[in-house]
Amino acid sequence: MTTSIERSTKRDALLPEQSPDRLAPGRASRNLRPGDPVRLLVVDDHPVVREGAGMLLAASRAVKVVGAAGSGAEAIELAATTRPDVVLLDLRLRDLLGPEVVAELRRVVPGVRVVIFTAYPEHAAVQSAIDAGAQGVLVKDSARSDIVGTVLAAARGDAPRPPARGNPVGDDRGGSLITAREYDVLRRVAVGESNPEIAEAMYLSRNTVKSYLQNACRKLGARNRVEAIAKARDLGLL
Repeated sequence: MTTSIERSTKRDALLPEQSPDRLAPGRASRNLRPGDPVRLLVVDDHPVVREGAGMLLAASRAVKVVGAAGSGAEAIELAATTRPDVVLLDLRLRDLLGPEVVAELRRVVPGVRVVIFTAYPEHAAVQSAIDAGAQGVLVKDSARSDIVGTVLAAARGDAPRPPARGNPVGDDRGGSLITAREYDVLRRVAVGESNPEIAEAMYLSRNTVKSYLQNACRKLGARNRVEAIAKARDLGLL
């Protein structure tokens, strides 16, 4: 992915007359001082959720909403220019998988904290996002005080953690359950990785990867990996 985040910068320090909003792409997020509002980027592909969460959080003096994005690519682009302290990230976006967005956000904004914002905290993708570097998890129907508190906790380097890896996960329409490992293999297939590449990345044998993929196909009622990806997306798993 090539975005403006890859442009080089000549500044090594923020001058007193400059606004934090103008930090150059590629630099680490700032160190919060007592009394500084937490700079927040809200990412959700549903406009109502995105705008509602933004308005709710903007009402707190402790939080400054610096941007809102409706896709993973837009989130990465905005993060590079707005330099948020925390990103509130929807787990399931239409263009990119949550774990991939987390990894890219952390690459373009070193030190940024990412909080997964989801209606399904038991989803296997949550643990994958945590493995990619997300700081914590927030359920979408949380009370306003809990949402603000979690954002502030993430900015301090502490936030609620997800369920333990290995819990099975189903789609939000009651479909078959797949395990977290099966999900990890399936999502890697979905982004174009081959079985040998998946085996190397996950420190598994090729036969084990094949077995996980076959199990996922069986549970999804799919005849091959292409059909499995399609069905998983239809069910909201990817």
